[in-house]
Amino acid sequence: MIVVTGATGTVGSRVVVGLRERGLAVRALVRGGSAGPAEWDAGVERVAADFTDPASLDAALDGADTVYLLVAVHPEMAQHERNVIDAAVRTGRRPRIVLHAAAGVEYRPEGVRFVGSHVTGLDHLKDSGLPWTVLGPNGFHQNFLGTAPTVKAGHLAVPGGEGAVAYVDARDVAAAAVEVLATEGHEGAVYTLTGPAALTHDEVAEQLSAAAGHPVAYAALTPEVALDGLLNMGWDRWRAEGMVELYGLYAAGLASPVSPDVEKLTGRPPRSFAEFAAEHADAFRA
Repeated sequence: MIVVTGATGTVGSRVVVGLRERGLAVRALVRGGSAGPAEWDAGVERVAADFTDPASLDAALDGADTVYLLVAVHPEMAQHERNVIDAAVRTGRRPRIVLHAAAGVEYRPEGVRFVGSHVTGLDHLKDSGLPWTVLGPNGFHQNFLGTAPTVKAGHLAVPGGEGAVAYVDARDVAAAAVEVLATEGHEGAVYTLTGPAALTHDEVAEQLSAAAGHPVAYAALTPEVALDGLLNMGWDRWRAEGMVELYGLYAAGLASPVSPDVEKLTGRPPRSFAEFAAEHADAFRA
């Protein structure tokens, strides 16, 4: 039995589908009252669970052989990861934990709370004695769909400085996760999941221009302006500050290394940003 947490999200929902396509038994954690995405088949076992409720996690992980540990960005995300790991230990079955973390987690960068939360979770996982694997994806191509309103107006405004980022498609992350979950031989491995090239945000804007059919210019926001903008959009302060920290890592060039791990795991090259932009051109056209 493979248990998938974060099963209704961008990556998790695709992981569930990919595992079912291989005929594997999948238990998906969902919020109470949720039936999950429409593309799930009847073979998906849906279990309501709460990361803060040990009893619900114990029930969800009962009989688990492997757990895909994916939690949402949240002020308590490190504790949520620890809670799932502790529940896995309590099963007594020593299930394998595949931790969905972030690129660079093994280097323990300081000052980026999202990555730091995964560092705390990984330390707890190692201390648990359970077999483990880490998937560390870079930022997703899909995140740029959130910039569509400004891209339509001809601007890509983010605090990315001049750093290049090897953005990755969420579908490739899910495909890599399915391969790790469905096969053996990954214990103790840290896989960094990136796209095929590192792009500056000027280059991202150029590729968005080509897809949208109108000029798109990159505006490098200062961290202060970016934070104010996110807060004005209704983001909570913890998440907004964390996003600005993450872009600081991008601006420093620390997310630019390109990894071969997507192709190593899936047998095919990762999708390029240009492919993604062309596929979603309607979202970016004025």
